[in-house]
Amino acid sequence: MIHEPHRPFLLRAIYFVLIGWWLTFLWINTAWALNATYVLLPLGLWMLNRVPQVLTLKPMPVEAEVYRVGGGYVVRTRGVRQPFWLWRLLYFAFIGWWVSLVWANVAWVLCLTIVGLPLGILMFNYLPAVTTLMRTG
Repeated sequence: MIHEPHRPFLLRAIYFVLIGWWLTFLWINTAWALNATYVLLPLGLWMLNRVPQVLTLKPMPVEAEVYRVGGGYVVRTRGVRQPFWLWRLLYFAFIGWWVSLVWANVAWVLCLTIVGLPLGILMFNYLPAVTTLMRTG
């Protein structure tokens, strides 16, 4: 079961209007510049995987397993299982590094319009998958 901690919609909307829209532009382009280096690549990928958080405070999802133990329950959480690391590496090396820049900037421009905002946010939610095939849910 995938679980995302709850943050009130109003808080996320206010954050987006005041901070998220402009910070995300700086965030994605800084991340992409870091991805162009070998030394700072891990930081750049970490930043791209968190773009939905920077845009709207959307929390990172986790898998939750619930076990019944005696008269109660135990909940264990962990990150979402990812595809084999070699496939993710090859995808990023040949496709993800450049497609993610185009994808993220198109999403950002869409977020500047009322009509494009839903599609832009949806595109940002898929940015980790576009960049490295990362599963988020």
